[in-house]
Amino acid sequence: MMNVVTAAAEAPKFADLTHHLAPEVLVRKTNPLKDIIRISWENPHLVSLANGDPHHSLYPIRRVEYEVASAADEDPVSAWRSLGASAPTQLLTSSRDADSPRLHQASLAYGHGVGLPDALRTVTALNNAYHTAPHHVATMTLGNADAITKVFRMLGSAGDYFLADEFTFGPMPIAAEAHGVKWVPVRIDSGGIIPKELERILANWDSRRGKRPHVLYAVPCGQNPTGSTLSLERRKRIYEISQKYDLIIVEDDPYYFLQYDPPSTEAHSTQTQKPFPVSFLSLDVDGRVIRIDSFSKIMAPGLRLGWITSQPAFQQHLVRFIDLSSQQPSGFPQALVSLLLDGWGLAGFDRWVRSLRLDYQRRRDFLLGLFQREVAPGGLASVDVPEAGMFLWVRVHLEKHPRFTRKAEEVVEGGRTNARELMQELFEACIRGGLLIVPATVFVLPTETGYEEEGSVHIDDRSNFLRATFAGSEETMAAGMPILGKVLKEFFADPSTARIDATSTVA
Repeated sequence: MMNVVTAAAEAPKFADLTHHLAPEVLVRKTNPLKDIIRISWENPHLVSLANGDPHHSLYPIRRVEYEVASAADEDPVSAWRSLGASAPTQLLTSSRDADSPRLHQASLAYGHGVGLPDALRTVTALNNAYHTAPHHVATMTLGNADAITKVFRMLGSAGDYFLADEFTFGPMPIAAEAHGVKWVPVRIDSGGIIPKELERILANWDSRRGKRPHVLYAVPCGQNPTGSTLSLERRKRIYEISQKYDLIIVEDDPYYFLQYDPPSTEAHSTQTQKPFPVSFLSLDVDGRVIRIDSFSKIMAPGLRLGWITSQPAFQQHLVRFIDLSSQQPSGFPQALVSLLLDGWGLAGFDRWVRSLRLDYQRRRDFLLGLFQREVAPGGLASVDVPEAGMFLWVRVHLEKHPRFTRKAEEVVEGGRTNARELMQELFEACIRGGLLIVPATVFVLPTETGYEEEGSVHIDDRSNFLRATFAGSEETMAAGMPILGKVLKEFFADPSTARIDATSTVA
């Protein structure tokens, strides 16, 4: 398998997209000592008196053992959960006394910003198995949040505009705002980003605002919070638009492996699941897609491990940033995922993620069943069935509330109704009832006004949603849905519900 250096050398000539880089990135220098580590990795025959690593014989860790689930069965997640202590396992060992102690030593030593060679080979193998991107290269990261903030920093500077879904996981846009990036919302529906809305914004951009947006941040599968998944048709159209208007697509895809079939009363099987979707990365011929993956949703979030896949020209700037900031991720999780893929093999990894999606599909269907029984009969809320991810996006039919009103015509700021205020009241009512659930207002992309199409409905008037997760236990879901049904019934029945303190916030 080719390493990152070989991949970069053999890559075709991607489009020159360096004009998308932030000014601070272009002047950032290479960490010279980290570059020496790179030289030693690429030339292991060299006698090195260069690096100041403590000698590996002085590391007070001789052996690390990881007992992990076996992935030999067709449905390993089910066996892992149901059999408890009797579930079959594999023992993975990292040891300085092994026949080949290289990985153990490397996981404890100083490293290079790109990541451990073994970990890079592991994620490159996953990229090759699930995507078509033979000339893109991988860089290890401290999970998705670290990757996203570094990519935003690489691409954005004060006064730049980025595009994103109008409802977006809040911490991500905040990360870019800190260094002066402004956000432009793109209208979405149950199928995700609406391509014609994306093109409308770009085609009608008023240059008096500043430069036209040059980055699109997208979560194409099981989008958080809406649960929407882009169809292949939409992905192709969005990529065409990105070529036409010279966009970089930041493809944040933590839920890629959690894809679901439609609800069914029949037994599900890993053998009959729909295929994994075609990613933006697989469509990328220009090198304009920067893909972000994570082990958080398929292994454990505490590993704090993921990877960025990009064209080589972007990687060198990412590595410079990493080597002068967080440095490479901890060696232990990098060693673990390397040992895990060696132990499971690609076939075992595929069985695990397919089994995992089966388990989450059961959870999704369980929560949907509870919703249909406890909430839907009242006609006060409804849901679309998510094809991926971990969330139900619950539409609250506020137009049925006895205090739902439209604002006076002379009010020009914000929405034309009191939907936002009512949703805040409902959120507080849920808390009083014993349920914590997240209102859509938390996910509204922070932005300036003036991007809406004339005559369109304001985002405040379309924030009549709640986000509920099916990632938790069945006991939690079974306790939560009856509370939601009861609170909704009482909230809609009592027109005199006390208004909440406007200063209250979501914890």
